Amino acid sequence: MKITILTLFPEMFIGPFDHSIIKNAKQKCLIEIDFINIRDFGKGRHKVVDDTEYGGGIGMVIKVDVLHQAIQSARCKRMQDAKECKEKVVLLSATGKTYNQQIARSFSELDHLILLCGHYEGVDERTKNYIDQEISIGDFILTGGEIPSMLLVDSITRLIKGVLPEGAVEDESFSEIENQTILEYPHYTNPRDYNGYIVPEVLLSGNHQKINDWRKNQAIEKTKKIRPDLLKKRHS
Repeated sequence: MKITILTLFPEMFIGPFDHSIIKNAKQKCLIEIDFINIRDFGKGRHKVVDDTEYGGGIGMVIKVDVLHQAIQSARCKRMQDAKECKEKVVLLSATGKTYNQQIARSFSELDHLILLCGHYEGVDERTKNYIDQEISIGDFILTGGEIPSMLLVDSITRLIKGVLPEGAVEDESFSEIENQTILEYPHYTNPRDYNGYIVPEVLLSGNHQKINDWRKNQAIEKTKKIRPDLLKKRHS
């Protein structure tokens, strides 16, 4: 899979993708991460990418013509077999659909994901004619789309086949048990007794069926307590 990130600040990405799981995935050639500097498509000698907005207002807006050219430069026509390339262009924005594990899984099945990082006051609304989806990572405001794009890359990479050991992502939070989206069950390791906090006896039993049943029940109870909204969504 290839992920292309369109950004005004490519230097922000020095480091985050050079460690741990993402680094290993790149070394195995399971994922390719590319960067395109939006400023390369800026106008005039000073490579201007933004302008004041019609109607007045505080802040600058990134220009639609600049962003359209940047998006076009990243599309699958630059790859072999472009006609068969499963590709999406995603704008990272506070006004987008809230990101979740299901979206992450669908993105991990693409051949090419293009992430467009907004900045300043936002992007010209007409840019949305040239994207496939608009994504938010939550109901709060960030300076730009760079940090959200890092989160997406991390969540997507670990879902790509071969990146993690087989079965490693099946019992994680936001997986499904009996058509319910739930949080992950509790984990314990040595010491068995720490300051009076003791590992549940069932985990020491060696009875894998009982352990699996306990974990499933714990996951459901944990979800009811912490994120009951997840269970309500499945029943709505």
